[in-house]
Amino acid sequence: MAEVIRMPKMSDTMEEGVIASWLKKEGDRVASGDILAEVETDKATMELESFEDGVLLHIGVKENEAVPVDGVIAVIGEKGENIDSLLADIQGGVKSTSGTEKAKAEESVSNNNGKASQTEESVDTSDIKAKVITMPKMSDTMQEGVIASWLKKVGDKVESGDILAEVETDKATMELEAYEDGTLLYIGVEEGESIAIDGVIAVIGEKGADYKALLKAQKTKGVDSEDKDTEATSGEDITEDEEKVGPEFSPSRSEETLAADEPGRVKASPLAKKMAADKGFDITSIRGTGENGRVVRKDVENYQPQQVPAQQAAAPQTFDTKPQATPEGATPEGAKPEAQPSFQMPQVVGEEKYEEVKVSQMRKTIARRLAESKFSAPHFYLTMEIDMDKAIEARKSLNDLSPIKISFNDIVIKAAAAALRQHPKVNVSWLGDKMRLNQHINIGVAVAVEEGLLVPVVRFADSKSLSHVAAEVKDLAAKAKNKQLQPKDWEGSTFTVSNLGMFGIEEFTAIINPPDACIMAVGGIKQTPVVKNSQIVPGNVMKVTLSCDHRAVDGAVGSAFLQTFKALMEDPIRILI
Repeated sequence: MAEVIRMPKMSDTMEEGVIASWLKKEGDRVASGDILAEVETDKATMELESFEDGVLLHIGVKENEAVPVDGVIAVIGEKGENIDSLLADIQGGVKSTSGTEKAKAEESVSNNNGKASQTEESVDTSDIKAKVITMPKMSDTMQEGVIASWLKKVGDKVESGDILAEVETDKATMELEAYEDGTLLYIGVEEGESIAIDGVIAVIGEKGADYKALLKAQKTKGVDSEDKDTEATSGEDITEDEEKVGPEFSPSRSEETLAADEPGRVKASPLAKKMAADKGFDITSIRGTGENGRVVRKDVENYQPQQVPAQQAAAPQTFDTKPQATPEGATPEGAKPEAQPSFQMPQVVGEEKYEEVKVSQMRKTIARRLAESKFSAPHFYLTMEIDMDKAIEARKSLNDLSPIKISFNDIVIKAAAAALRQHPKVNVSWLGDKMRLNQHINIGVAVAVEEGLLVPVVRFADSKSLSHVAAEVKDLAAKAKNKQLQPKDWEGSTFTVSNLGMFGIEEFTAIINPPDACIMAVGGIKQTPVVKNSQIVPGNVMKVTLSCDHRAVDGAVGSAFLQTFKALMEDPIRILI
């Protein structure tokens, strides 16, 4: 009988896996213990082993595709076995819904049908010679706009290019321009009121047109607006903005004047400004044909940069630094002021580029777990300076005898383990409705890898020698970088150490690695003046910051732990006792 192979949970934080490669193909004979595929988890790339004998009848996930834990990967059975009904059951299981969900779905369909019928029964607006003006999206982050002031009132004649109102967005106050000729029949938003993007602002059309029926039809269309969001978004391309029915922010036609005639302000539509900036044009050099000399899109499109006077374009950007001679017999007050040097801003033309890459499983897990920790665990931070003079001397002596090189981070791990033994209330795990008081000490060591961050665990660190800790940390770090870690290597930490001192970082705060209650951020050793025996002398100082989950650890408990850790680091011989 055919057996369904599902995605196993290969780590405590795994939610989905990616099939890195299939080592078997459909039709291959499979024996128990054979490796079916390589699976990329949030921690490492691991082998998917078969526990069934038979033939690989079906592969449900292609290479480089993700599948959630317990999702169907493959089917193994006897050669020639018909698995159509099994696949149908699997497909039905994915798509099936509970009775409640079905009822809701049917109700939703019924409601939608009812709404659709209402739409069909709505007034036919094809003969109404009027257009609804909606709030345009005037910036990439804009969600609503506020009508700062209306420049037209109901009953006024409006021409294409006229400014209807001033709109306050999240970026600036911008002009709302009309694209229709006619009469302003209706104003839907009063001054000072806000309205969402695509909300009805006004109606422009022939005098006497039935705008109320048009508004009713517009309101009915709003029923299906959520289903058309994607289409609406695609229609917001900048190159098509000036062809929309809704108002935008480019100018109207008028006599030809220079765009910068009004001191301190360039009369140009935002679209024209953007086009000029993209092309590297000086907007003040472009003559506008819009209302009151405003520069519009066609002015930028028709502008020829070579029309700039050659002498101006070729003028070197030099400054006259020679002092001006004072006329003979003139007083300082009568002296002519020095001419200010002129400077023409260079035109820089660039292209905005970016690349979007798929988020790896590791990065997804880092994002999810650290966000959960940061926003659910009330962090507080304790920082302390440590005199490292004796630690530097001790490390030098230890490395003369140790079979493996001992780093400062190894000493930190060993000292943290010893301090935890004296302060067991820091060595706890928060589990929501209960708190685990760990009697063993497993130190998680943050290791940076190409795709993110891994935290392999040094188990029973308080019982191991410094050379043992050093060797184990180096081995785990190498495995992490080569994606060779196994679940037993990263599970079960009770306290975490994160060290950025090797990158020249003096101090930082780290986010707690749940379910641990604390993480210690270790900075670099810095030479700095210190006071010893009432004398200022050069010293070596290292800063550490303990991040604590206030649900499990109080400030006094964390401070006592840091005091003990500081004492051990400032006299490392005590670690060995």
